[in-house]
Amino acid sequence: MDVGAGELLERIPQGSPWVEHIVDAYSRREIGLHLAIFAEPFLSRTLCGEKTIESRFSRNRCAPFDAVGDGDIILLKAVGGPICGLAIVRQAWFFDLAFQTLDQIRETFGAGICAEQGFWDSRRDAAYATLIELAEPIEIAPLHCAKRDRRGWVALWNRQMVFEF
Repeated sequence: MDVGAGELLERIPQGSPWVEHIVDAYSRREIGLHLAIFAEPFLSRTLCGEKTIESRFSRNRCAPFDAVGDGDIILLKAVGGPICGLAIVRQAWFFDLAFQTLDQIRETFGAGICAEQGFWDSRRDAAYATLIELAEPIEIAPLHCAKRDRRGWVALWNRQMVFEF
């Protein structure tokens, strides 16, 4: 699953601050790059800026838990569809739900998550939560991505994998 800088740059308007973000990410690799699968209506709400907090709940400590950081870039992919947007991580929070309740998370972050009651009910069995404040969402021309597994989040590379000697 390789998404090249050139492919992304072709889809970003010239003069957009995203050109610099992408060049920095691919040249220095000090910024994490993540692929996140979004279902509707969350994808549309994210791209228009209404949804400002992305949330991922899991029973295991898996990506994006402890894998995403401030300044990372997220490629937004539609379920069963192409990559159609980008966002930057402004801030990320990681919660062990044995110590932080779902109700506390909903109270603090619910407005930015933009979810209905059914969403919260379906997360009651989760053990971990990752909350990501999104910045600068942008819609791009569709970019095909050959992802075939069921993961909802893939760390294409992250800052934890960067070694300097």
